[in-house]
Amino acid sequence: MHTLLVAANPDPQSLTHHVLEKLEAALHPVSVEVADLAKERFDPAFTLADRRAYREGGNYPADVVGEHRRLERATDLVLVFPVYWWSMPALLKGWIDRVFVNGWAFEHSPASGLRPKLQALTTHLLPIAGDDSGAYERHGYEEALRTQIEHGIVDYCGSRRGATAFIHESEQASSEATARSVDRAVRIISGAVHARSRTLS
Repeated sequence: MHTLLVAANPDPQSLTHHVLEKLEAALHPVSVEVADLAKERFDPAFTLADRRAYREGGNYPADVVGEHRRLERATDLVLVFPVYWWSMPALLKGWIDRVFVNGWAFEHSPASGLRPKLQALTTHLLPIAGDDSGAYERHGYEEALRTQIEHGIVDYCGSRRGATAFIHESEQASSEATARSVDRAVRIISGAVHARSRTLS
């Protein structure tokens, strides 16, 4: 078992990073690796080189190959991110655009259709939202976000769906309420990873 935690927030003092630290501690003794995309200065811009690699299904840029190696070591992937405009931050979206590509995450051609390739990976989501759960339910924001990521990315690439745990009202005045939300989300995600660990051992 090896878990890759991917975070996308430029502020090292953010709630995202606090959650990341608590989750890493809660996953012990499972092997954990952290990919802090902002700290590592990952370039999310999808370039002409990325487009060529996508069309050819190979010859990926060096930084993308590095991300592939990290993901190939992982049995579990956890995306930890603040919700921006009811979606993931551009940094995380760019990471997915560049890394989850044709020839590696899936293969697609007019002749053979779609062949997903990430069946060995389980993907978990930990979105950190500013609004309350009622607003997400009333407007369908949670369903839209989950459909975009779980169906549009995770299912498409053949990865197994893991746990999804939202932290709502992340900017509320009550630090105690925020702490309870964080503890709940960390417990859900770490519990899912540990359950898989017991199953596989």
